[in-house]
Amino acid sequence: MDIQQKAAGLIEVKNLTVSTTTRTLVSNFNLSMQPGDRVGLIGESGSGKSMTASALMGLLPEGVSAQGSISFAGHEGNLVDASDRQWQKIRGKEMTMVFQEPLTALNPLMKVGPQVAEIMTSHKTVASRSAARERAVQMLESVKLPDPQRAARAYPHQLSGGQRQRAMLAMALANNPGLLLCDEPTTALDVTVQRQVLDLILESVTERGTGLLFITHDLSVVANVCDRVLVMNNGQVVEEGSTEQVFTNPQHPYTRGLLAASDLNATDEQGRLFTVASAAAYVPPNVSEDLPVVPEEPVVVLEERTETEAAPTNSSEAEPVISVKDLHRSYPVARSTLFGKPSEVHALRGVSFDVAAGQRFGVVGESGSGKSTLLRILAGLDQPTSGSVKVAGNQINGAKERDLVQLRQQLQIVFQDPMGSLDPRMRVRDIIAEPLLAPGQKMDSARQRKLVAQMLGAVGLPQDAAERFPHQFSGGQRQRISIARALICEPRVLVADEPVSALDVSVRAQVLNLLSDLVDDYQLTLVFVSHDLGVVRHLCDNVVVMTNGQIVESGSTEQIYENPQHDYTRTLVNSSMSLRNELSLR
Repeated sequence: MDIQQKAAGLIEVKNLTVSTTTRTLVSNFNLSMQPGDRVGLIGESGSGKSMTASALMGLLPEGVSAQGSISFAGHEGNLVDASDRQWQKIRGKEMTMVFQEPLTALNPLMKVGPQVAEIMTSHKTVASRSAARERAVQMLESVKLPDPQRAARAYPHQLSGGQRQRAMLAMALANNPGLLLCDEPTTALDVTVQRQVLDLILESVTERGTGLLFITHDLSVVANVCDRVLVMNNGQVVEEGSTEQVFTNPQHPYTRGLLAASDLNATDEQGRLFTVASAAAYVPPNVSEDLPVVPEEPVVVLEERTETEAAPTNSSEAEPVISVKDLHRSYPVARSTLFGKPSEVHALRGVSFDVAAGQRFGVVGESGSGKSTLLRILAGLDQPTSGSVKVAGNQINGAKERDLVQLRQQLQIVFQDPMGSLDPRMRVRDIIAEPLLAPGQKMDSARQRKLVAQMLGAVGLPQDAAERFPHQFSGGQRQRISIARALICEPRVLVADEPVSALDVSVRAQVLNLLSDLVDDYQLTLVFVSHDLGVVRHLCDNVVVMTNGQIVESGSTEQIYENPQHDYTRTLVNSSMSLRNELSLR
């Protein structure tokens, strides 16, 4: 695309409507972008964001059609009516896309380097295949992949999530496209990797003068990356303008609701997070606010703790509900060669902490930090290699399954993906009542129905929900069902494993408020595991930070967040995004 063509504008979309034979999915979508523009398209699940992106790329699924007008620089005519042959010349060359999950977008049977090279040879943007191979390594280096030569020879499954996303970005930018579409490219990434990928995307499009359409439900990401924003709801753009204007002075009630639910630093008079329903009282962030900045260097230097030591998290002398002492867990790894030595993976290395009754205890760490291994041991689903674990009076280490019947009643788990943890063939009444069928418990059907009805009311679901199946509910409603199932046997300890990471922001606020209320009402001890520091800060009063199977810092939530002492903790805090901080840095 030459400079004269770019001067005429990059893309112009007028009255784009996407529909099936029975319903309209997107109505009258309009967009105008110049080269170098960075536009955010935000909205929740079902708002029409991804369908709009598919229409802009000519990738609508079978049975879905588009009407309206799409004009793209350097191409005559309306791309809505373009043939597959015409689209093949545009996609991957002048208009490219980075998807949410790179492992499904990359060919698992093909090495990364040849995949990057293929995008250039198929569009004949390089002189030869050997030139394409050299250029592929250069592109992998440009997206800051460590050892690009080695990365080029690797298969996608041999790279980490962040590295795969960098490889996807290298493919997308290989032909210097005029327009880059990013569809939730950082949603599945840890906070530090998310920050790195966002910085890389911003740097790459700025250097090349590439137009960026960034699709996400995360408003803090848009505040970090985009200059303009479009807000979608029910297939329509309800508000648009500059990022600063829309986020600090929203005009549409839905925009205000999204902002309110996204802002974990704002609470109502009762100390609850704002939801879309309660957003009328929400005061949007002011970019001139003097926000506290995490210091680059620690103010106080603490003595380094040994592996078996952790800062005290409870000053009470009462016996803790959870007591973990010098916990280790190692897994054998199969030998990679015939004569090679077998090795071990050390998932946990000397973890120690106590959780007092009624405490809201956060466990923070990124992928591979040991969080999931720790949870499995606390729940009696795995045994430690060494160390002591006691939960609600039950000794876990060395216990047989028959010894853990009481633990099964006193500790319950809410998982990250409710659809994966709920039996799709069971009605909700049976799902919620299932913990009551534990060995040693006797309960008549009338009492069981009464308890199910009480739990549905406690989590805010209608009574007729008992007769339906999980697929008939939204993601947030399914998570409420999971919480009801966890609480029906009146446990002492509730473990929540990333329970809101898969939810839209408005639903996230509702579920967090619900969890907070239920912890108080049922006098629960909460162990909340997450990589989202903002959520943990809102919900928990004490926190431990894990990396490489070790606790590197622990203490009160405010202490950890306002004055982190360990380098890794400071990196986590500095990498995490909040709406107010991102707006203040604009």
